[in-house]
Amino acid sequence: MQLALDWAARGMFITAPNPRVGCVIVRDGRVIGAGHTLAAGQAHAEVQALRDAAARGNPVRGATAYVTLEPCSHHGRTPPCADALVEAGLARVVAAMEDPNPLVAGQGMARLRAAGIVAENGLLAAEAREMNIGFFSRMERGIPWVRMKAAASLDGRTALHNGRSQWITSQPARDDGHWWRARACAILTGIGTVLEDDPQMTVRAVDTPRQPQRIVIDSRLQISPDARILEGAGTLIVAAQPDAGKEALLRERGAEVLLLPNAAGKVDLAALLRELGRRQFNELHVEAGFKLNGSLLREGCVDELLLYYAPTILGDSAQGMFNLPTLTQLDAGIKLKMHQTSLVGPDLRLLVRTKTEG
Repeated sequence: MQLALDWAARGMFITAPNPRVGCVIVRDGRVIGAGHTLAAGQAHAEVQALRDAAARGNPVRGATAYVTLEPCSHHGRTPPCADALVEAGLARVVAAMEDPNPLVAGQGMARLRAAGIVAENGLLAAEAREMNIGFFSRMERGIPWVRMKAAASLDGRTALHNGRSQWITSQPARDDGHWWRARACAILTGIGTVLEDDPQMTVRAVDTPRQPQRIVIDSRLQISPDARILEGAGTLIVAAQPDAGKEALLRERGAEVLLLPNAAGKVDLAALLRELGRRQFNELHVEAGFKLNGSLLREGCVDELLLYYAPTILGDSAQGMFNLPTLTQLDAGIKLKMHQTSLVGPDLRLLVRTKTEG
C-alpha cells in the first residue's frame, strides 16, 4: 500500500478535481503492474495498473490489487474502475479507505464483493486521507481545504516597516513554497499584495503541467488592468462593490469578476469558499498580506498554516503576519495543532492546523 501511495504522489499536480490515487497489482509478493490516476477525463489508477501489467506481459487473473482509494462504481468521464477489476479477474482488492464521494461511498467495494472478489479497506487510511485532504474536504464540507502560506523572521515579521520583504527566507524555502502552490487548485491573494508587489502568483520553481487558478480579493475593484496577475487570462477577481466600467476592462483582459458582498460591504469569504467548492476546487493556497490573513483566520476560513521561519530577527517595527484584534485573555487566542516540522535549507517549516483534521 505504501508503494501505491508513492504512485499516487506521481499524480500530485494533475488529477484535480479527481483524487490522487495509486494502484499496484501483486502476485506472489511481486509487483506485476502499477499506475496512478491521470488528468480528469483520462484513465484512473486501476486501469493504468492493468494496462501496465498487460504491457509487461503479466496476467492479472487471481492477483491482488492495492489501491489508495475505493475503486469508483459510477459512470463519470470514465467507466467504473470496479467493473474493470471484476472483468480482469482479480481475486482480492485492498483499498486504503472508502471513497467519500456520495456517488461511490462503499458501492465500489460492494460491487467487487458481489462479483466474488475479496474486498477489504482500512490499510494506511490516515496516509491516504492526507494525500487527498482537499478532495475529502470538498466531499464532506462542500468547500476546499484552505492552506495559508507565510514567510517570516524568527520573531514573526513578514516585511520591514517600509514594506520590503524580498527576501526573508532562503531560495530552498521559496522553491518549496512553489511546490505547495503547484499542488493547489487555486492561489488566493488580496488587492494589497497586488498593489504593493505586482506578483504573478504562478508556479515557476517546479515543473508542473498546469497552473493553479489565480484569485484576487478586491472589494472595490482597485486592480489595474495591467497587473501581472492578469497575464495569461483566467484570473478570478472577487469584489463587493460593482463598477461596470472596471469590470468591462478586466473582462477584456480575460479575467472573471465575481461579486460576493457581505453586510459590511466587504467580500463574503465564507461564500467564496462555498463557490470554490461548487467549482470543484479541492485545495486553496493563500499567499496574502497580514490584513487578508487576519480576516480569513477571524472568520474561520483557514484549515492549515504553512509557515517558513528564517533564522533572523527584524524587530517590532516590522510588519506582522496576521491582523488580529487585541486580546485581553490568553485563552481567547486561536488554538492550533502542530502537524509537521522540518528544515528547508536554513529555514524552519511548520505545518500547523486550525481544525482537528489529522
